[in-house]
Amino acid sequence: ELQQKVEETEVLKMELQMLETERVRLSLVEEKLMDVLQLLQQLRDLNISKRALGKILLSTLESCRDPQPGKAHLFEVLDTLYHELAGCELLQSQPLEKAQSRQALSNPLVISC
Repeated sequence: ELQQKVEETEVLKMELQMLETERVRLSLVEEKLMDVLQLLQQLRDLNISKRALGKILLSTLESCRDPQPGKAHLFEVLDTLYHELAGCELLQSQPLEKAQSRQALSNPLVISC
């Protein structure tokens, strides 16, 4: 009986470790998603065209067509989209003061449940 309890404890420890790993992964995805949403908000405020956004999205999807082995595909797509959006000419031409003042504002994308 003692041996069975030890085995159950080990199984529970492994499950807890897997849950913690998943929690960390989801936290990283959530952070990257928030970064992408903030860039989209900035681009919307700068009146980016739907056509330009469509090109960025298609470019992202094209570059992520074949998932990289060992990488979470969702995170890879979000990361690529973030870099595509961050490289947008509208954001690059935005004055530095304006960008800093927007970042200083509280995050309008946070949703409370």
